[in-house]
Amino acid sequence: MIAFGPPPLDILLQTEHFIVVNKPANLLSVPGRGIEKLDSVIHRARSQFGFAEAVHRLDMPTSGIMLVALSKEADRALKRQFSERTTRKRYEAMIWGAPAQPSGVIDQPLICDWENRPRQIVCYEHGKPSQTQWEVTEQRSDRSRVSLIPITGRSHQLRVHLQWLGHPILGDEFYAEGAAKDASSRLLLHATELDFDDPITGVRHQLQSAVPF
Repeated sequence: MIAFGPPPLDILLQTEHFIVVNKPANLLSVPGRGIEKLDSVIHRARSQFGFAEAVHRLDMPTSGIMLVALSKEADRALKRQFSERTTRKRYEAMIWGAPAQPSGVIDQPLICDWENRPRQIVCYEHGKPSQTQWEVTEQRSDRSRVSLIPITGRSHQLRVHLQWLGHPILGDEFYAEGAAKDASSRLLLHATELDFDDPITGVRHQLQSAVPF
């Protein structure tokens, strides 16, 4: 009997200490509980490389650039960059409607909605500070394309912030309703750029991934 492993990863950059992958939509970043949630970026990376740790995560329905450490040394160094905010991330999304302004910064504190996990909500009493820069790059009749730079990295931050703005991301099963939710069979959010310093050489890497929508 032939044993088949998990599907291969789409690797954008590979070194001895890390890989940068292009995660497809609807693939977990890390394994969940149960065999049915085993398939993920990290499961596939460990099947191919042995040691592999997620430096950061993308929501399951989000596609795009994800950084995976292949050594403990790289894992520590890269996670430090994310915690110290020396990395730069940019996303693109299609949102419902047209914002009144062409750009701005959303500064709304976020916290987990414990009764409706994993959903997050804006909470001025207990929420953690959260900021997102946004800019409209294309306007259509019922939707807009936006460029998003998360200043902080809270769970579901971009999705909740755009819902708060009144323009949810198309296809968002948690934060969009009606026509906005039904406008796409997938969440139209893609991690399109990631800049970070090589954990070994210190060279600045600037990765890009084409937006698939």
